[in-house]
Amino acid sequence: MTTKQHIVTSYDEELEHLNKTIMQMGGLAEAQLDQAIQSVMNRDIASAEEVVANDHKVDELEHEVAAFTVRMLALRQPMAVDLRNIVSALKVSSDIERIGDYASNVAKRSVALAQVPEITAVNIVPRIGRQVQKMFKDVLDAYAARDNEKAMQVWESDEKTDEMYTSIFRELLTYMMEDPRSITVCTHLLFMAKNLERIGDHATNIAEGVYFLTHGDSIHKARPKASTNYYDVMKQAEENADIGGPPPKGKKKK
Repeated sequence: MTTKQHIVTSYDEELEHLNKTIMQMGGLAEAQLDQAIQSVMNRDIASAEEVVANDHKVDELEHEVAAFTVRMLALRQPMAVDLRNIVSALKVSSDIERIGDYASNVAKRSVALAQVPEITAVNIVPRIGRQVQKMFKDVLDAYAARDNEKAMQVWESDEKTDEMYTSIFRELLTYMMEDPRSITVCTHLLFMAKNLERIGDHATNIAEGVYFLTHGDSIHKARPKASTNYYDVMKQAEENADIGGPPPKGKKKK
């Protein structure tokens, strides 16, 4: 093998290592997210605490990716698609690390929830959880396969996640207005729902990274977002509570 061939082979191996590290990181964050959601539904404090304790593993992999990409940029001076691969890996790892943080936040809240009486509103967690889990899984698959079409499907589905969060926001406000004793639990659930909605945002960021990888350019249109006016949402919830409007799912009118 010539020196040039050896350099090319070594470079390809480094790029493969970088991509494998990203996928390892994504798989770990995906498992953390699933365990966090399950800990909420099962009221499993030990499982939730395990998620929190393992968050550092995702962080360590992000640090590894950052150090490796800086080394490659300095030593290899990549161009074109190789440069996009390296820059995208750095950005994607940051989004995955944030997803791991949000999964840890959900787990922390589940510890508090497990220590108070359960209410049916807790079912909002798997409802939005399943949506963002699918987004995250699909975008990791899209990144691994450099599948722009699948990435764009994830990108477009972010609007559905926003709409789901707005619906949950309204539902939990109605619970709190109808029964002030539920305020503590519903506040925890609101934070959980927001953390899960943010995971959807970061999955969408990764989808944009895949587009950049495959096209060498950014998406030239606004990210699809559901129109949200939280003043109107709160007003509607207040009206429902005052005039005996439709109660939250799983709760009967008095």
